[in-house]
Amino acid sequence: EKGKRSLNMVTTAVTMGSMKTAALSLLLLSFLLYIADSYPNNDLSNAGCEECTLRQNPFFSRDRPVYQCMGCCFSRAYPTPLKSMKTMTIPKNITSEATCCVAKHSYATEVAGIKVRNHTQCHCSTCYFHKI
Repeated sequence: EKGKRSLNMVTTAVTMGSMKTAALSLLLLSFLLYIADSYPNNDLSNAGCEECTLRQNPFFSRDRPVYQCMGCCFSRAYPTPLKSMKTMTIPKNITSEATCCVAKHSYATEVAGIKVRNHTQCHCSTCYFHKI
């Protein structure tokens, strides 16, 4: 009978320990779900960068307004597919795609003896460097 009582005490202790562990796990899971649920569902991929639009350039707009394209467009990076990597002269693990905010239409104007492009319409297109 003494052996049965000590076995019952061990079984009770193990059961209590398992219940405490299960309760602690459940509490932790609830806390993590609460944090995940309260996290904002905003797309922060372009946070701090506004949409591609015409904006007045304060540096060149002295005597008359000069507008230029400013803002963000699409960009992404992904692992290079194996088929594409085999055709590269210098294989790269990451491939990126991007479009930049560029002028669809513009004309040359002069500001303080410097020729600049006054943009009239913008769009997201192939990235390239502009001359002033």
